[in-house]
Amino acid sequence: MKLLIVDDHAVLRDGLAALLGQAAPDMAVLQARDVDGALAQIEAHPDLDIVVLDLLMPGVGGLEALDRLGRVRPGLPVIVLSSSEDPRDVRAALGRGALGYVPKSASHHTLLSAVALVLTGELYVPPLMVGAPAADRRAQPQTPALTARQADVLRLLAEGRSNRAIAEALGLSEKTVKVHVTAVLKALDAANRTQAADAGRRLGLI
Repeated sequence: MKLLIVDDHAVLRDGLAALLGQAAPDMAVLQARDVDGALAQIEAHPDLDIVVLDLLMPGVGGLEALDRLGRVRPGLPVIVLSSSEDPRDVRAALGRGALGYVPKSASHHTLLSAVALVLTGELYVPPLMVGAPAADRRAQPQTPALTARQADVLRLLAEGRSNRAIAEALGLSEKTVKVHVTAVLKALDAANRTQAADAGRRLGLI
């Protein structure tokens, strides 16, 4: 899988690229510091799978960038990564075509989950971004949260199926399944597929 990070802060780009590279070794991470750089990367890499875009950048901001990216490569999934946790910014980004919104305060595991979900054509919006009351968030159970697709992958993984077999069963590409498997292992704090299956059964996820 090939992912492009667009952010004007080099330290953030490098740090995020390193974390994603550790979490998903088969992921190629490209970088751009502004929209022009992003457009150049998109043109140079027709096999690009997804873009992670900062919402607040000098010059051309994230919302205008969404429009420009959409015109150049319609259908290329974009996830907004922003320091803003204002629901109005979430609605604005989704309204301009973003398929996901992840706050910079979230872990890279959350970003990986968002990437996996968006690659299946679904929308990712963290619960805290839809105005959930603080009391409700404190009451959240400690059981790891998996998306519906990740739960499907975990179930088939627990049956001993290979990534290829899971891809065929769910109608996904094998690389998308790999992203889901990585996200599941991280969510369950499992070192391998067997541990993930055991944790899933213990937690009642499968």
